[in-house]
Amino acid sequence: MISSTFIPAYILSLFCFVYTVSAELVTRVVEYRQGGTVLEGYLVYDKAVKTARPGILVIHDWMGVSDFVKRQADSLAGLGYVAFAADIYGKGVRPTDANQARIESGKYKDSIPLLRARARAGLDYLAKVSVVDSLKLAVIGYCFGGTTALELARSGAKLRGTVSLHGNLNTPDPKDARNIQGSILVLHGADDPFVPEKQVENFILEMRESKADWQMVFYGNSVHSFTKPAAGDDNSKGSAFNAKAAGRSWKAMNTFFQEIF
Repeated sequence: MISSTFIPAYILSLFCFVYTVSAELVTRVVEYRQGGTVLEGYLVYDKAVKTARPGILVIHDWMGVSDFVKRQADSLAGLGYVAFAADIYGKGVRPTDANQARIESGKYKDSIPLLRARARAGLDYLAKVSVVDSLKLAVIGYCFGGTTALELARSGAKLRGTVSLHGNLNTPDPKDARNIQGSILVLHGADDPFVPEKQVENFILEMRESKADWQMVFYGNSVHSFTKPAAGDDNSKGSAFNAKAAGRSWKAMNTFFQEIF
């Protein structure tokens, strides 16, 4: 199904800054496959842009393809990119609570080859979209999606850039980082209790030894899920929204894209 929406001024007030979009966004829910599994993603782009443009793969958090990740894709499309919110779990698999999300995401954390294959299927779909410049591809991911984005990069996918927002940083084989072809940007809550200091240290060592082009930004007073308003504002729970960090990370990501594209 295809629908179009005219957005004269899109104000991201939750992120404490304003960014204006004048766009005619086309959105499409699409089915695609990885092996024998049917996946259902969300494609969005600005119809007014007539030339091929960079494509950005957006990977969901542990709740699956949700309204949150679709809004992020819409925002990227408003900036002139083609955004595709990929589906890692499969069509119709949409957790409704944290326990279901933990079980579902755990299946892929325990099988990195499958996780990479699902992400690669999304990237392959995006690269074939007619309005995408297939030589200019990037991936971003939130939480579970940040982990997935980094694993896609480690798999050797042809990416200009990879962005992880409050994702886990560990990997079964750090040597795979030698396969990274593009630039890496990690946007991280400095007080994230789900990513131990040792994991951060190991990631930095992994990047140094891989000789990848990488950067990491820490946001003070920020924990896990700092870009998600639905996470609430209680840092003691380990996951909480931080408007300043959300706004700063969005700006950092935009600057990163301008550089790599």
